[in-house]
Amino acid sequence: MRIATWNVNSIRARVGRTVDWMVREDVDVLAMQEIKCKPEQFPLEAFEAAGYEVAIHGLNQWNGVAIASRSPIGEVETAFPGMPGFLKGLEGPDQPQEARAIGATVDGVRVWSLYVPNGRSLGDPHYTYKLDWLAALTDYTRAETSARPEVPFALMGDFNIAPLDSDNGDPMVVEGVSTHVSPPERAAFFTLENAGVTDVVRPRVPEGFTYWDYKQLKFPRNEGMRIDFVLGSAAFAEAVTDATIHRNERKGDVPSDHVPVLVELALGDEDDDRPMIF
Repeated sequence: MRIATWNVNSIRARVGRTVDWMVREDVDVLAMQEIKCKPEQFPLEAFEAAGYEVAIHGLNQWNGVAIASRSPIGEVETAFPGMPGFLKGLEGPDQPQEARAIGATVDGVRVWSLYVPNGRSLGDPHYTYKLDWLAALTDYTRAETSARPEVPFALMGDFNIAPLDSDNGDPMVVEGVSTHVSPPERAAFFTLENAGVTDVVRPRVPEGFTYWDYKQLKFPRNEGMRIDFVLGSAAFAEAVTDATIHRNERKGDVPSDHVPVLVELALGDEDDDRPMIF
């Protein structure tokens, strides 16, 4: 199974690039973030023509997540337990949830497409929301991986955190001033990893960014950040045979500011009918 994550930054603007890449790279499952549309606005026809079905969670022109799969999609959820909501100026437990999470089961693998809140600035209520959102995700992950350790389980998406200094190549992103690199955000990321998942890409791709801002020639200067991850449970990680970051997708016409991250799994009961290459 070939499974990937990609913040597409508007699927309607980039449906051609997205589907072409999926077909070219023989992707079985793609977790998408920032689709920026409601389900009825999603360009399903292009995915269906390429042999994919799609589970979609989008509420408006912001945020939005989806999972595309060649195999049937089951057990779809659009929030994890305890996931907080956010509305600027509103406090308390009744804030509306945003379209930032969708979970599904494909061929026995439980996957989540996640778009972690940005945080905006260190003093913004959105920053507190981000940390609360990650704390709830951690609690859910710990419970899920403990209850069903035999199930391959993955959190995939745009985490809006560069956990290591080497993950930040943008000179404008500075600890103590900027989000994404603050100690509380990094601590939240590492706490999540300690809840039963691990970064399955870094051991195979130790260096490389996944995001470059459109401004100030960030991509030509390689002033990027590594903020897109695939975090897998032990059962998931044991099945991973390869991982790649597809940097070239930041090039060309109308690119997203993020690139795909792809992992390949060898599952015990998988029937691989791809042609053999000698």
